[in-house]
Amino acid sequence: MLFIFDMDNVLYEYDWRHRMAAMTELTGLDLSQLRERWWNDEGEWAAEAGVYSTADDYLSALRSALEVDVSEEDWVRVRAAAMTPWHDSLAAVKRASELGTITLLTNNGALTAKHLHALAPELVPLFGEDHLFTSSEYGARKPDPIVFRRVLERYGAAPSETFFADDMAQNIAGAESIGITAHLFSTPASLADAIEAFAASQPRRA
Repeated sequence: MLFIFDMDNVLYEYDWRHRMAAMTELTGLDLSQLRERWWNDEGEWAAEAGVYSTADDYLSALRSALEVDVSEEDWVRVRAAAMTPWHDSLAAVKRASELGTITLLTNNGALTAKHLHALAPELVPLFGEDHLFTSSEYGARKPDPIVFRRVLERYGAAPSETFFADDMAQNIAGAESIGITAHLFSTPASLADAIEAFAASQPRRA
């Protein structure tokens, strides 16, 4: 069995507005300007799909779009400050790791990928060094079915033996469109129940 988990608002509380407020303080740009210049299809969403393939490319594009020389250290500090681990969700992931293979799939760009271990240190002992991935590393972002197919290819897993948890309905639909069992996250308790139900539904192997 393969268990795929989103990160923001599944394993961590992600306060996007807190992050944007911090970016306003850092750059002098208000929320509407941040949206217009970077948090849109040509900026952040493109980065999540792997358009900017390295952390340096991402940071260069961000600086150019914002017209502000944002430092890598400040970017990481602001991103990290918006994240709070949900320990009951992490316990559910730990249970999944006892039942099969676990992997992360978070819609984020190459700069997040570079600093993921620092941004989400609680995930390292759970997932290990080799199972923490951003969408940018797959060259597509959720809900595009392509990103889910690429995860399955990486792990040699069939859709029927794969479970996916996310907090966004469109991402759930993307996974389900290729036959993955998907759970729309609401609470850590419901996530734990969904993991157990999925495991129980799988054929027992001799």
